[in-house]
Amino acid sequence: MTTLASEEVRTDTAPRLRLVITRVARLLRQNVDVDTGLSTSLLSALATVDRSGPVTLGDLAAAERVQPPSMTRIVTQLEERGLVLRVVDDRDRRIARVQVTPKGQRLLHRSRTRKNAFLAQRLSSLTPEERRALDAALPVLERLAGEGR
Repeated sequence: MTTLASEEVRTDTAPRLRLVITRVARLLRQNVDVDTGLSTSLLSALATVDRSGPVTLGDLAAAERVQPPSMTRIVTQLEERGLVLRVVDDRDRRIARVQVTPKGQRLLHRSRTRKNAFLAQRLSSLTPEERRALDAALPVLERLAGEGR
């Protein structure tokens, strides 16, 4: 099978993409997430619980790609801050599910609002052509991230 040169991935695409994603994530953490008082791991776990609904510690650990003992420590810290609750399953008392509290939802909403505002401000500095190019690239980036839109 032959591939046209125009269809091949440039050798610098993967490293450039990795670097820009890392830099944008760092900008968001440095300029927005510091206000939450949470580490990246805590904020990520809280967002996953919010997105997934009540979830077991095992499922949360798998979703966050950490070992169960690490997730237990993370959830304990989130509980101590009043951001999540562990709720024991009525049918099987050995199972506990984690859910976000109203305080946790407010923190996530505030964080997301600030991140969106920060990015909107950065986007406003782009030309209309650059914004259109970025809009066109979003479905591809979402697919890369596994969001499948």
